[in-house]
Amino acid sequence: MTKTLRALTGRLTAATLLCLVASPAFAELGLNMTEGVSSYSREVYWLHMLIFWICVAIGIVVFGAMFVAMIKHRKSRGHEPAKFTHNAKLEAVWTTIPFLILVAMAIPATKTLIAMERTGGFEMTVKVTGYQWKWGYDYVDKNISFISKLDADSNRVRQLGSGGDPYSVDHYLLNVDKPLVLPVDTKIRFLITSGDVIHSWWVPAFGWKRDAIPGYVNEAWTRIDRPGTYRGQCAELCGRGHAFMPIVIKAVSKDEFKQWVADQGGQEEAQGGGQQAVAQAEGSQAQNQEPSSASTGQAAGGPEEGQSGAGQSEDEASGEGADEGHQAAPGGDSEWTMEEAMERGKTVYTQQCAACHQPNGQGMPPAFPSLVDSQIVHGPVDGHLDRVVNGKPGTAMQPFGKMLPPEDIAAVVTYERNAWGIDSGDLVKPTDVKAKLGQ
Repeated sequence: MTKTLRALTGRLTAATLLCLVASPAFAELGLNMTEGVSSYSREVYWLHMLIFWICVAIGIVVFGAMFVAMIKHRKSRGHEPAKFTHNAKLEAVWTTIPFLILVAMAIPATKTLIAMERTGGFEMTVKVTGYQWKWGYDYVDKNISFISKLDADSNRVRQLGSGGDPYSVDHYLLNVDKPLVLPVDTKIRFLITSGDVIHSWWVPAFGWKRDAIPGYVNEAWTRIDRPGTYRGQCAELCGRGHAFMPIVIKAVSKDEFKQWVADQGGQEEAQGGGQQAVAQAEGSQAQNQEPSSASTGQAAGGPEEGQSGAGQSEDEASGEGADEGHQAAPGGDSEWTMEEAMERGKTVYTQQCAACHQPNGQGMPPAFPSLVDSQIVHGPVDGHLDRVVNGKPGTAMQPFGKMLPPEDIAAVVTYERNAWGIDSGDLVKPTDVKAKLGQ
């Protein structure tokens, strides 16, 4: 009798511990799924807890019956084993009950999945484009676009031989230079695609993730409940820089968001048609994407000019210049000097190109060729500019024409044609880039 009580006490203790682990408070310790900050993530969390408790109940019944049978009918008590081969009624019961449980679990799960796909009734649209290894964001209704990449501190410390301490960097490898700003209490539709290989946009607090596939547009939505900063990562192995393309969402009040839009020079427009936004996303991919590059193996291709590396550089010491490279030129082309172009070009090269072509321009042949000996760099300016603006389909060389402002492109081409002892004397101006872009 004493042994039986001890066994029952042990089962109750285990059940109590499971209850504690399943509580939301233990999510902070990593022992349970987090509830998230969107209306959809709460549904996912509720579904998770429902199935968890069903599993707990099944476990208690099954293991309880098993332990009772072992204790009460053990040989040491002189129990004689029954002699039978099967019991049709019992078999029907233990087949029917699990089937009904699965049906009961499938009903709320199906409702949740259907709700996940209902992107209608959105109040704003954000197009998300994955690049190796950064994210491009376009506020379709606001006329705002920018690139978000790994922050300078994380990028500096992550370099081999940097001597930096990852623990000294806040949110190491999970911080960016420019977060995606979104309003709370707003149904936001996302159009998710890729400019090179397959990526996956994943923010755990939203309760879902979506693949970013070249030439294809995935849809998703969220409604953020409360302001805050929420972080995520690319969840698809997209090349050697996969670990260096984090996602940061800054959720603010509607009034703060309107002010942010105004500060960015954007505009509040009436909600556009859904098909128009999808067409815009698909159209931008049609210009930059060839079928041969629509695979994650693309990174092995050999570019001949500056490859994006999520802002990687062994020479980058801090965040200085991270924002500077995306400011407009101080004046028109008449004020665009070689000194300014070289200084700015070095910053852009360090952020965008050095990871693949190396800070000294020597590259990593054969995947990432040297720029010092490149025929593109030593050839006509127009060919060099065309390669940077339009990229090279089928390789890891991306079209930077849609990622960087004309001033940055002009500066980096000027830098590459006059650095590392090349000294061509060529000065590329922003108007040259705009002409190439058809602006």
